[in-house]
Amino acid sequence: MEIWINPACSKCRAATAALDEAGVTYTVRRYLDDPPTAAELEAVLTRLDLDPWHITRLNEPAATPLKTLPRDAAHRADWIEALMADPILIQRPILTTDDGTTAIARDQETLSRLLGD
Repeated sequence: MEIWINPACSKCRAATAALDEAGVTYTVRRYLDDPPTAAELEAVLTRLDLDPWHITRLNEPAATPLKTLPRDAAHRADWIEALMADPILIQRPILTTDDGTTAIARDQETLSRLLGD
């Protein structure tokens, strides 16, 4: 299991605490220090069945230029580039189980589903 986190994020801390409590073995990726590549983002988006604008934190100050960027296939690469250039924009935490199931684990219900509770 792998979890992409920002240690300053309370949702990330809650998710790792839940994993610890469940006794799950996992790998932490601090994606601000180790930003995902375009291929990694595309793989996560495919597993999530989402587009990059769906996992973009548009309330971040760095997202201002994206607010007018079209949300369409023609601009998908621009969204991916923005997420790679400024990974603070990526919604978190993103958890991928060993079987490839991936979710944005911001709530207990999602965490419980991923942990098989």
